[in-house]
Amino acid sequence: MVREAASPPSFPPIRNPCINLLQIYRLVRQLRSLEIGEQCLDLLSKNRHSCNLLAFFLWSSPGSMRLLLLVITSAYRPLVSNRLSERVVRRTCNAIGLFQTLASHPDTKMSFIRASMPEYLYAFLKTRSRERNYERLRFASLVVIGSLVEVDNPEVVDYLLATEMFPCCMEIGTTFSKTVATFIIYRILLNEKGLNYLLSMPERYLVVTHCLENMVEILDVEDEEYLPHLLKNIIGCYLRISENERLANST
Repeated sequence: MVREAASPPSFPPIRNPCINLLQIYRLVRQLRSLEIGEQCLDLLSKNRHSCNLLAFFLWSSPGSMRLLLLVITSAYRPLVSNRLSERVVRRTCNAIGLFQTLASHPDTKMSFIRASMPEYLYAFLKTRSRERNYERLRFASLVVIGSLVEVDNPEVVDYLLATEMFPCCMEIGTTFSKTVATFIIYRILLNEKGLNYLLSMPERYLVVTHCLENMVEILDVEDEEYLPHLLKNIIGCYLRISENERLANST
């Protein structure tokens, strides 16, 4: 049976005409190179905000996603054995940064989710170490999840709830990481399914509220840059939970 050819996607306008689009495309194609692949990965990560077609190139170029997954999963063994080197962390963060490009772009976000790509980052979110290298991986992974929830989408929330990401990413890390984590939780709670998920079982409710309580108790008051944003997210979570509780008590 001959399948009808899919219509080509409509390209969005290039935001920065100074960027050499052909060079970006060539870097994507050269990711698989044994000689310069790591250098290409580094250059793409550093320039990922400069080309709004990068997500399309990554997703549609044969072998590119497989390469990124290999880079990310190759960090699992040193992650659990406490042998993370600077090179491994840098390379993995570069790959996660390109994941963030895919997660934030409207043309690739849903395909990224439906292929279960965010699940490859959960190992970094569940680590309990506060060492710098672990924090770098944790924060980079949180930014990817944050990009997914930045725009309200019920399918995104359904996916995050189904994969049980909800309670695993809040309490550990710097104020900056906690700010991103609580933003994710707040965005999930804004969705009715997310709120119902939290309140459907006492264990879930206790885990999340306990994490919020702990974050309030150990606030870094000297972090003047991110502390207000963290407090805003924590208060937003409490307000959203209390709204539902008042509704339940009134019926």
